[in-house]
Amino acid sequence: MKSSFYAVCVVLILLLSCNKENGVSSNKIQFWHFWSEPYQLNVIKGLVEKFEKENNCTVELTELSWNDGKTKLFAAFNSKTAPDVLELGSDWVAQFSSSGVLAQLDNKEMEISKFIDFSTAPSYYDNKLYALPWIVDTRVLFYNVDLLEKVTGSNIPPKTFDSLLLIAEKINNIEGIYGFGANGSDRHRLYKKLVAMFWTFGGDILDKSGKPVINTEQNIKALNMYVELSREGLIETQRQLDAVFTEGKLGFQFSGGWLIEKIKNENPNLHYNVALIPDDNTNKGVSFAGGEYIAVNAKSKNMTLAKKLAKYLTDGRNSIEFCKKIIEAGFPADKNYFQDNFYKAFPKRLVFAEQLKYARMTPVNPQWLDIEQIIEEAAVEALYGKKDSRESLNNAQEKLQNLLK
Repeated sequence: MKSSFYAVCVVLILLLSCNKENGVSSNKIQFWHFWSEPYQLNVIKGLVEKFEKENNCTVELTELSWNDGKTKLFAAFNSKTAPDVLELGSDWVAQFSSSGVLAQLDNKEMEISKFIDFSTAPSYYDNKLYALPWIVDTRVLFYNVDLLEKVTGSNIPPKTFDSLLLIAEKINNIEGIYGFGANGSDRHRLYKKLVAMFWTFGGDILDKSGKPVINTEQNIKALNMYVELSREGLIETQRQLDAVFTEGKLGFQFSGGWLIEKIKNENPNLHYNVALIPDDNTNKGVSFAGGEYIAVNAKSKNMTLAKKLAKYLTDGRNSIEFCKKIIEAGFPADKNYFQDNFYKAFPKRLVFAEQLKYARMTPVNPQWLDIEQIIEEAAVEALYGKKDSRESLNNAQEKLQNLLK
């Protein structure tokens, strides 16, 4: 009888230790994210606190930066200290999901059908779901209305790249003023401007079979246009271009919603507006669509709670509240809230919503970050006159073929 009692105790201890090891008895999870500004952090904390109350749990938050966040995530997965839930940029997801570190999610359970169609492609790898779309946004044409009126007598922005170039040239002739702001050697940012122009001019990066097609005549024409625009203005980083535009010294540039907030805080009297990406005389202007995605660690010790948090964050009822408080965040990927009435009070943001109808995400490829680097190196060669557009893109085509053999 005594031995039976001890046997039962041993079994109970083993079961309890297994449950603890598997995270069943724990009500604590970790979430790593990229909203590190103080006001952003307050918003994300408020959103998570609501989840904690609803689920009687604790969510430990860790802020990452876009400069080294991906490196820290890779290091954490390698050392088996990665968080239960993590935020990823749209062009990072394939690299993580193809590495086997993300948990596969159930389409029906996660209600993937409720998200905007274009946002779901990065969620999948090998036809399996690994991440949920959270927030989407794009870039538009920012223009200084006073400078535009000064050289054209009108406040109507250019509708084509040809007219944009002509007006930028006139503005650039004004003393102390730049016509157009082009990204130079600006890692992870330059390619977003260039691929949008490739798409607008009818080109692409990879064909449907995944083979590189970067040196087409359409892309050469697009890069030529970007180089010509840069000659009528300033070549700088995105941060510096935003600063010069906010000062009122830049006629045109492509930028995102964060610039609206920057201008509001630093130069609210600036007379500016936003417009759709210009056409190429034939095709509708296409912009780069980016997004934030939520994924779950495949080794999470509290998988049920981690998946609950992923679903909670990406639910439109919660993501719209997040976007209302951080207006530059963009739009909920949940299509039921994508065009919420809230945005009607922000005419400039409505232009972003309209541009998203003509925006694309980069190809889903585990080697995208290497592809991105090759594109940016080619652009820099052309921008600084080391090679012409044709030669730089022919060189990029060769590099991409070697990379993607």
